[in-house]
Amino acid sequence: MSTETSAPVGTVTATPTATATATGATTGSGGTGSGTNAGASAERTGAHSGEAAAVITGARGRIDSLDDRIIGLIQERMAVSAVIQDARMTSGGRRVNLSREMEVLAHYSEALGKPGTGLAMTVLELCRGRI
Repeated sequence: MSTETSAPVGTVTATPTATATATGATTGSGGTGSGTNAGASAERTGAHSGEAAAVITGARGRIDSLDDRIIGLIQERMAVSAVIQDARMTSGGRRVNLSREMEVLAHYSEALGKPGTGLAMTVLELCRGRI
């Protein structure tokens, strides 16, 4: 398991000299957004200023980091699920426990709303395969 520390949720380091919050406020010297790199960055981000492009670029870096952690957690969940399935089948049980899957679906739905159910279905499929 990773011992990586991270910035508090909502805080993004946009550049070495500017810090942005989830509200978009910046501190430090963010620059004016002029120059070739600022134009290219604004084009990649869809921003209309160099400052906004820096905030977006930093936030996207944070999202990429979060996505890597989520993928790692799903891979860990897949390994744990394989252990559970093996134990269940070795003892003469079925590979899938539908009542447990219903609990997982309800948990995701309660936490994330209707899209959570779809996410849970995908996670369950990744962990146990198609039924």
